[in-house]
Amino acid sequence: MILTHSPSNLRFVPFRGFLHPGRLAGKVYLFCFSLKRARLFMLFYCGFPLALSSCGGAVPHLGGTGTASSDSSAALSGLSCSSASITGGESETCTVTLTTGAPSDGLVVYFASNNATVSVPGAVTVASGAVSAAFTVTSQWITTPQAVTLTASAGSVSKSYALEVLADTQLLSVTPTSLSFGNVQVNTTVTQSVTLTSTGNLPVTVYEPSLWGTGFTMSGPSFPLTLNPGQKATLSVHFDPATTGAASGQLSITSNDNWGNPTVVVSLSGTGATATTAELSALSCNSASMTGSGSDACKVTLDAAAPSGGLSVSLSSSNAAVKVPATVTVAANATSAAFTATVSSVTSAQAVTLTASAGGISESFALQLNVGAAGPTLSVNASSIAFGSVGLNEPATQPLVLTSSGSKPVTISTATLTGAGFTMSGVTFPVTLNPGQAATLTVEFDPATAGAVTGKLTLTSNSSTGSTTTISLTGTGAAPQVDLVWNAPSSTSDPIAGYNIYRSTSGSSSYELLNSSVDPKTSYVDTTVQTKLTYDYEVRSVDDSGVESSPSNTTSVTVP
Repeated sequence: MILTHSPSNLRFVPFRGFLHPGRLAGKVYLFCFSLKRARLFMLFYCGFPLALSSCGGAVPHLGGTGTASSDSSAALSGLSCSSASITGGESETCTVTLTTGAPSDGLVVYFASNNATVSVPGAVTVASGAVSAAFTVTSQWITTPQAVTLTASAGSVSKSYALEVLADTQLLSVTPTSLSFGNVQVNTTVTQSVTLTSTGNLPVTVYEPSLWGTGFTMSGPSFPLTLNPGQKATLSVHFDPATTGAASGQLSITSNDNWGNPTVVVSLSGTGATATTAELSALSCNSASMTGSGSDACKVTLDAAAPSGGLSVSLSSSNAAVKVPATVTVAANATSAAFTATVSSVTSAQAVTLTASAGGISESFALQLNVGAAGPTLSVNASSIAFGSVGLNEPATQPLVLTSSGSKPVTISTATLTGAGFTMSGVTFPVTLNPGQAATLTVEFDPATAGAVTGKLTLTSNSSTGSTTTISLTGTGAAPQVDLVWNAPSSTSDPIAGYNIYRSTSGSSSYELLNSSVDPKTSYVDTTVQTKLTYDYEVRSVDDSGVESSPSNTTSVTVP
């Protein structure tokens, strides 16, 4: 068209022009106007002037080269976000996609959210030739989960996306919720601990606890105390009765817990008992007869718990061939204490008396010493070592004592091990032990797989009792497990039938249901985990109609 201008009007007139596909892209306009009696025209391409010339009476002929125009059929095809769930107060990146590249002037996509919890931009423009554009949504802090639908619209096409906003939880776990001190002697202090754990996804603040009850006191961190998610603190509770009789009390712990119970009460109980005078009542040893050199495990026993400062017991031996420590102390509130009697080899049989004395009371133990082998002799304190059940990648150790029990030095030339997961340390071979000398070999079991394992430790020496000594080894590799414990909701309008437990590998948004049926307990043991992996757990309550609640806070566990 040709646009002519006169003082009174503007009008379009037809013109002959052509656009060759592959040569010129965009819109071409021809503007013709009068200027001081001259009729001029100007050619515009995409808003830019290309030529100025006289219109005259003839209609100009247009032509040009360029590229074919972009596809104008682009339409909205999808709306998605990086995750289907978002925690209150956080932002998330979302994306709109088109069926093909946007036209030259772009494509505007408009947004809406059906819930004020999540805000979206009014619109975003998909750039020319692009097939997608990203935008950011922001959620508000909330205390209950919210379901939100996001909508994207362009032209007559609309797309939606379901987004779940997770609650911002400040949770405090207090364990245990009761402390029983039992019988405690008057004017004697006994201490137990209460553990505070932040189990939500936001920091929780614990205020100054309050405590009442005669004889009960507490100590620990300063309050108010803020615990970050997963952080723990220990509060010590002491019971020091001044009089005899039963006592009770309460420890009240208040926090800004916005999901569970903001105030947790720990019940306290204990009984003040009459102070008694502890007296020595017995002296005993594991073996009443020793052949050659070695050691004997012995113990002194009291008839009541030792006082707060402990009780010292004097020890003596009637024969220099048996050595005992000068004293042994029974610790406060304990009723016994162990010590070791070290025996040297003798050339003739001898009887030895061990004596323990305290507070004017003496107890004795008779020990018979027998003549050992005439040559080098190797003795070991065990012919087998059983490790029992040991967690995978959680090594356990046990000692093996090697003793020269003969009249001459014994040389252990080699030690060999068989059995998967068994190793040893502590002694370098060959090693020579003089009569009465001992060395401790540490045997370790570190299973890499679940199941029973057997092994054998073989010692080669110049012992007169035989050149080889064999110790059998057993152990069982226990598969790892995760123990979960949670608190039941403090208030709900629907009766709770039980719980469903969900798990995902850390970093994945896909959760799997672990229990085959609704579990009525508030605990669960996951035995299907693997070592060196981190798992995320969620719990949902289920009512009598089978309807699930929103998920609990997420707990992450790394299996060693």
